[in-house]
Amino acid sequence: MIKIDLITGFLGSGKTTFIKEYAQYLMSKGEKVCIVENDYGAVNVDMVMLKDLLSDNCNLEMIVGGDGKEAHRRRFKTKLISMGMSGFTRVIVEPSGIYDVDEFFDVLYDEPLDRWYEIGSVITILDATIDKELSEKSRYILMSEAAWSGKIVVSKTDKKEPKQAVSFLNGVMEQFGCTSRFDYEKDVVKKPFGEITADEFEEIKNSGYKRASYVKLPELDNEYNSLFYFEPEIDESLLKGKVEELFNKDKYGHIIRVKGFVKTGNDEQIEINATGEGISMQPVKSSTNIIIVIGEDLNKELINDMFRDYCTQVSL
Repeated sequence: MIKIDLITGFLGSGKTTFIKEYAQYLMSKGEKVCIVENDYGAVNVDMVMLKDLLSDNCNLEMIVGGDGKEAHRRRFKTKLISMGMSGFTRVIVEPSGIYDVDEFFDVLYDEPLDRWYEIGSVITILDATIDKELSEKSRYILMSEAAWSGKIVVSKTDKKEPKQAVSFLNGVMEQFGCTSRFDYEKDVVKKPFGEITADEFEEIKNSGYKRASYVKLPELDNEYNSLFYFEPEIDESLLKGKVEELFNKDKYGHIIRVKGFVKTGNDEQIEINATGEGISMQPVKSSTNIIIVIGEDLNKELINDMFRDYCTQVSL
């Protein structure tokens, strides 16, 4: 049977960066890997970020949503069926940062997938700098995505000591009556992704998943919004100032993440990845140019006005 892993983590936690390292490790052990970018959004930037992995031993597949959970679930199942005879030994599923993990288990228990796929590990990426002032619905999403995890991998450990983030996660588990708790020494990998050893990756790969229970709340993820800005071209320093303003002024709504690829001049392009804890901007070469703003209760009109003069199309 084909092993299938789920990599969860709240918005901006670093799932895609971890998957780059994890997939390279799996291929070094002779695995034939397929990464499924499984997103509710209408545009998937993370797919572009992973394209360097494409090879005879690694393929990328994408599922996009935008028209409801049931349609998204059907596409997920259809994609896995189509991949069933492709010779993969390991499938890695990266959902959006706002994801109902029950969908993963429910789909894999359906026929014929239950005969072709075996759940490997559920791995949660936890941001060491995570905002302790998350709203109740964001805390619920964080809890539900980590509840079944066999291993917690802490990101951004160069910026903040990870123990507080794990303690915060366990507190959120308790808040929502979840039975899962994570032991800091046994259940947590707490070093930069590039420093994770082969033995530690083997532990992560074989960590499995927990059977957790908690009271499920009604549809909370529909209160998150994603706004898209196509073919942006803007000076790097000006872009940084605008993104800082988004995070610092309440009038735009609660901004959780800004990401994408932006043309900054002739033959120059950057990748931007920003959360409330900071902004990362680095040179990149990509055929894609897009800015995505993700958050709660977004003021689309004001944010559209911010980017209108710098892109070909604002979010509709």
